Amino acid sequence: MRAFLFPGQGSQSVGMGNALAQASPAARELFQEVDDALSQHLFRIMVDGPESDLTLTENAQPAIMANALATLRVMQREGGFSLADKGDYVAGHSLGEYSALCAAEAFDIATTAKLLKLRGRAMQAAVPVGEGAMAALLGADIGKAQALADAAAEGEVCTVANDNDPTQVVISGHRGAIERAVAMVKDHGIKRGVLLPVSAPFHCPLMQPAAEVMEEALAKAAINTPLLPVYANVLAAPIAEPAEIRARLVEQVTGRVRWRESVAAMWDAGVTEFVELGGKVLGPMVKRIAPDATVRSIVTMDDIEAALAEF
Repeated sequence: MRAFLFPGQGSQSVGMGNALAQASPAARELFQEVDDALSQHLFRIMVDGPESDLTLTENAQPAIMANALATLRVMQREGGFSLADKGDYVAGHSLGEYSALCAAEAFDIATTAKLLKLRGRAMQAAVPVGEGAMAALLGADIGKAQALADAAAEGEVCTVANDNDPTQVVISGHRGAIERAVAMVKDHGIKRGVLLPVSAPFHCPLMQPAAEVMEEALAKAAINTPLLPVYANVLAAPIAEPAEIRARLVEQVTGRVRWRESVAAMWDAGVTEFVELGGKVLGPMVKRIAPDATVRSIVTMDDIEAALAEF
């Protein structure tokens, strides 16, 4: 069994998608569809930067999605690839869940781009700049991370945002609490705590205003039954009903990204091959969760051709 995976924020880089667009009319077409949907030259920012513009949450989120979906579009148009025939599940890390749903045709590309643009803006606006923070805990499992977050909170929000793999957990909340947590890592048997260069504290209760914005937007969005079940971040379990997809995407704004549990659940369900489209971020996490799994990242035209020859 095979699962297709879609990366989240942090996987963006200036120049992304450029080689694919130069090599394939199908990729160029998709990037144009996203630009048209957003009434913005997003692809120009992806290719030329500046990096400060690309890393803005409202640009990074649709850009990462566009890059992943362009990879898939090339495989479909130029290789006759069918996700429904070659995959069993899809999953994405945070914003990647939207990419996964689009790949599985629950959303069309324009709807996905608009939702992610709105999601990025709403998450940025939910907390004044400087009041929130996130930190990666390296050498931490979920138990140690939770104990540290509880100890550092002191009445402020400090919670596990991303349970990425057995060695990396991300915490999110008020800046003071996150800074206290980073200072206390050694006391909790954690190797390192690193403040992340993010503009807002994602996946924690401080994002509630953004969750309300997304609830309103998703209520109006057309959602189809996906071609494949998608593993929902907040459940670490597969869903396929449009109403549940809508509800879980709202919860996801404030809820924990249960990535480690999702990959483990897919492995337990019989998935032995994990294919990341448009990035090389999730593959290493998968190997730490399911060491015996086969992992493939598809980013370049060479990657696409090699994958199509094997699938």
